[in-house]
Amino acid sequence: MGLICSTAQLACLCSSTACSFCCSQCPSCRNSTSTRIMYALLLMIGTIAACITLAPGLQDALKKVPFCANSTNYVPSKFTIDCESAVGYLAVYRICFIIALYFFLMSVMMIRVRSSKDPRAPIQNGFWAIKYLLIIGGIIGAFFIPEKSFGTTWMYFGMIGGFLFIIIQLILIVDFAHSWADAWVGNYVDTGSKGWYAALLGATLFNYAVSITGIVLLFIYFTHPYTCALNKFFISYNLIVCVIVSIISTLPVVQEHYPRSGLLQSSIVSLYVVYLTWSGISNSPDSECNPGFLKMFSPNDTDTRNRVSFDKESVIGLVIWFSCVLYSSLRTASKSSKLTMSENVLVKDNGAVRNAVDQSLIDNEDYTPVEGRNPDAESGNEAKVWDNEEDTVAYNWSFFHLMFALSTLYVMMTLTNWYQPNSDLNTLNSNAASMWVKIISSWMCLGLYGWSLIAPAILTNRDFS
Repeated sequence: MGLICSTAQLACLCSSTACSFCCSQCPSCRNSTSTRIMYALLLMIGTIAACITLAPGLQDALKKVPFCANSTNYVPSKFTIDCESAVGYLAVYRICFIIALYFFLMSVMMIRVRSSKDPRAPIQNGFWAIKYLLIIGGIIGAFFIPEKSFGTTWMYFGMIGGFLFIIIQLILIVDFAHSWADAWVGNYVDTGSKGWYAALLGATLFNYAVSITGIVLLFIYFTHPYTCALNKFFISYNLIVCVIVSIISTLPVVQEHYPRSGLLQSSIVSLYVVYLTWSGISNSPDSECNPGFLKMFSPNDTDTRNRVSFDKESVIGLVIWFSCVLYSSLRTASKSSKLTMSENVLVKDNGAVRNAVDQSLIDNEDYTPVEGRNPDAESGNEAKVWDNEEDTVAYNWSFFHLMFALSTLYVMMTLTNWYQPNSDLNTLNSNAASMWVKIISSWMCLGLYGWSLIAPAILTNRDFS
């Protein structure tokens, strides 16, 4: 529903007529939800633009453009530009630089905003046309930044920011696992339905079956009997820890303090860890131990394969990334947030209810309901996007923008395979930096999930109910 409401806000970029038409077709939703989805849409559009600059064959297509410096179609013109700078890894760096800078500035501007009555609130929730125009203009201007040390310097910022976002992503995934299990176990306890029990059992078995299959395939394709010791260590270690956390989730002491803890959460986390393990070792620079069982679909010609702009692991990573972004934009914080420390990431229930008024006013015979500060309501129409943050914000605005800035840097590093641009190897999908980032991420994920299991038993003085 929030996505539909955000469509109405997007229509306001075109004209007031389009805005009014879309608003009339939309269901009611909270302003905090529609605003977050609009920013997620902005981030998605920026990601698509960055992906386009990496499209195979785009550089060859630019040679047909007359005003390009290396154009094969000669057309007399005094105006020529180097079109090669508009594609490739450095182009991704320039696009993400502006988007990340925008979110960083918004994060600074929104520090200590307590409610939508703050004068800065319209900047957060409106002026979408101006925001998009500023970002588009900034991206165009970024292509005029002298190359020199820009790529190398920005790469280090990208590595730090991307790794910090991975931590947030892990928190969201563990929170998702707990929330899923809480919902299904709650439905089973409340209804006693065998259907919910079968769903719990089936989802758990499916996740473990896929995880075990993945582990077997990793041993088959990424190890050899007498070599590939590092890959064997990564796979074996993660497998052992997955088994350990699965056992911990069923211990009586854990069940006593967190009754809904169980194997469903463990199976979800195990499946994600297997993915991170595959993604990590498939980026190993050791070609002997990295045939890549998905690379069998790539051409046999090494030069052709190395010209692929971003690999299949990166595509899956981007799908998971955007799922986490949408999850953080739509999800309302619950008790699982206390276990995963994600209170600042997700939307809190601030108690705001649409058309909520004091009972004494309702008892007054002259009382007339008012929608509040909403243009549709003020004009006599039904308010579609209503302000639920007049008393207190539903989420930390500053931290939200900081998270999206780090998310932009994560996208940048994912698309460029965590490697330095403009180097001789900048088209290779395998590098040690990417491998270690993803392997360490898998260990952090297991550590975070393990802590969420034992925290209620250790921190007995803290309320996790």
